[in-house]
Amino acid sequence: MIGLGTLINTIAILAGGIFGNLFGHLLTNKIQEGLLKASGVAVIFIGISGALPGLLTIESQQLNSGNSMLVVISLTIGCLIGELLDIEGQFEKFGQWLKQKTGNSKDSQFITAFVTASLTVCIGAMAIVGAINDGILGDHTILATKSILDFIIILVMATSLGKGATFSAIPVFLFEGSITLLARLLQPLMTTAALANISLIGSILIFCVGINLI
Repeated sequence: MIGLGTLINTIAILAGGIFGNLFGHLLTNKIQEGLLKASGVAVIFIGISGALPGLLTIESQQLNSGNSMLVVISLTIGCLIGELLDIEGQFEKFGQWLKQKTGNSKDSQFITAFVTASLTVCIGAMAIVGAINDGILGDHTILATKSILDFIIILVMATSLGKGATFSAIPVFLFEGSITLLARLLQPLMTTAALANISLIGSILIFCVGINLI
């Protein structure tokens, strides 16, 4: 079934958020703070592990670095586009709207939880490659694997940051669902090199999310 991977991922995030919100209050503030830091460290190393293959290669038994200009140019152009479009501001406005509509107006961390969780589970090659495989082949294996990771990450974030993390299921559903629907158009662009570059830059952004969490 085409689109099943997106549904599985969305449900996993919702489940992680619900479990975190239902049982998070059983944990002390100290434990919640520790879980948040642990989540931050885990996200940092997920980012590092994804970025290193694109930055370092072994040739003639020597470790060589590369793609530094790609990283600089991609992050610079991405930053300019992001600021011009005010992507972060739009995320925050949507978070503010959700905060009001869901009756969480008194939750001071709602927007922070929503934005942080959304970036963590949306960024990365797994979301793109998995959605394309789902759309073209009906293969939801990658997104199913991602769902397990997202369940754990959102459970921890919901426990430490609050209900806002649960609503990251919305941008994930829209993002992965859109790629699944457009998979046949995107497939020619998703060469091996393109996917490697997406993984590299996405992993660096994931690393930044982990820094913010800590």
